[in-house]
Amino acid sequence: MSHLQKAEPKALQVAVGVIKSTDGKILIAKRDESLHQGGLWEFPGGKIEAGETPEQGLFRELKEELDLEVNTAAPLITINHHYPDRAVTLRVFLVDRFFGIAKGCQGQPILWVEPERLGNFTFPAANRPIVTAALLPPYYAILDDQVNRDPMHDLHKLLANGIKLIQARLKTSSRSRIVEFLSAAYPLCREHDTVLLINSAVNFGNATVDGLHLTANDLLSLRKRPSGCQWVGASCHTLSELEHAQSIGADFAVLAPVLPTLTHPEAAALGWDGFAALAGQINIPVYALGGLTKEDLTAARLAGAQGIAGIRAFIG
Repeated sequence: MSHLQKAEPKALQVAVGVIKSTDGKILIAKRDESLHQGGLWEFPGGKIEAGETPEQGLFRELKEELDLEVNTAAPLITINHHYPDRAVTLRVFLVDRFFGIAKGCQGQPILWVEPERLGNFTFPAANRPIVTAALLPPYYAILDDQVNRDPMHDLHKLLANGIKLIQARLKTSSRSRIVEFLSAAYPLCREHDTVLLINSAVNFGNATVDGLHLTANDLLSLRKRPSGCQWVGASCHTLSELEHAQSIGADFAVLAPVLPTLTHPEAAALGWDGFAALAGQINIPVYALGGLTKEDLTAARLAGAQGIAGIRAFIG
């Protein structure tokens, strides 16, 4: 006797906006108590109607909910989440060009919040990765001592160019040189509100940094997030590595190589379609790495990337 399996209901398609003001604050709204996940704070948006693109749904919802006219919206992250009673797919966009003064058109409380204060608010579980994506910048620079022969010189260039997330991948330097570099680099990064991570393969002693960037090997050796780290990133090349990064609670991943690179010319490139296929299956932000420049940001975001990572891309 055959048994018919009950088909899973389709995920509810929702468009969401991370709305950023000119002074860097982000708009959040409180859900009505009568709604699913009511009483929690959220990033504004709503259900995508039949026949609408995600962008069209977002523009309509933000007009109806907040009386805002959106000029442009850039893809930020897509999240697939299963609650006990429903599945949702959130198509999340960064909105930093809009007209009007936001107001709660449906009586909902709204707040403009500094990004670093978002962690003080309780969001639905599906919204939590959005908080991380909202905090992370579009560019992630890698100081590699095999390429950057004078890391401090290049650090000054990166900071002058406005880079806000940097990894020190100083695998060939001596421990004393690494500690000396970090002792000067960390306070300099603090002055510029820039996050400084250290590659997990680097012996950095007790030097102060903001977190770790895990090599693929170190990532796979872990069963939980490294303790004491404000930020944890991870290098990934496959879906299983991306899934493992998500499972241990990494804040973001770097997926490579997207295009052929000078440092790893033998590695098979994913291309943008390959990148999108992998990054779209996890719910943490993913940076694209490999043969890219700052000008590739739009293509990266259309493929579902948080942004661009690179060794040479941000020095010029």
